[in-house]
Amino acid sequence: MARGSWRESLGRLVTAVVREGIRPARGGRPAAVRRRGRSAAPGKTPVPPAAGALDLDYAPRDDGHPDPGEIVWAWVPFEEDDGRGKDRPVLVVGRDGDTLLGLMLSSKDHDLDAADEARHGRHWVDVGTGAWDRQGRPSEARVDRLLRLDPADVRREGAVLARERFDDVAAEVRRHHG
Repeated sequence: MARGSWRESLGRLVTAVVREGIRPARGGRPAAVRRRGRSAAPGKTPVPPAAGALDLDYAPRDDGHPDPGEIVWAWVPFEEDDGRGKDRPVLVVGRDGDTLLGLMLSSKDHDLDAADEARHGRHWVDVGTGAWDRQGRPSEARVDRLLRLDPADVRREGAVLARERFDDVAAEVRRHHG
């Protein structure tokens, strides 16, 4: 690593954190984030959607609000539901009333350990690369864990997923959730 490069990286990170309005909190969890004048608490624990067929709809709009088909950033709690989690990209796939339905994204290649992931009930679909990842890494959407998010909990929009990729992901979500 070149001398000073960690300082430059740290400086960019601090600048990004300040620009996004995130304030550190105890326990490593981000404090409330201000978005369009509202205070947004970190994301809620994922729970299944209301009974009935999932309404997965590709409807991205360039209006500053999270819509199905867009990749946004939000707090995603760990499965252990112990108060810890991670701010990460989430693909919005639909709505349940005023609640967003989303899937967490990961840049880890889960194809390498697909059998182990499936044994633990985790299923991933490739979504490719996009503006949501500054390093241009390929991403995967976890289709077995449907997240419910309040739109106010979304920190920022990252990109719009191509319609063909969205349709592939939606088909896998329907297969896993009925």
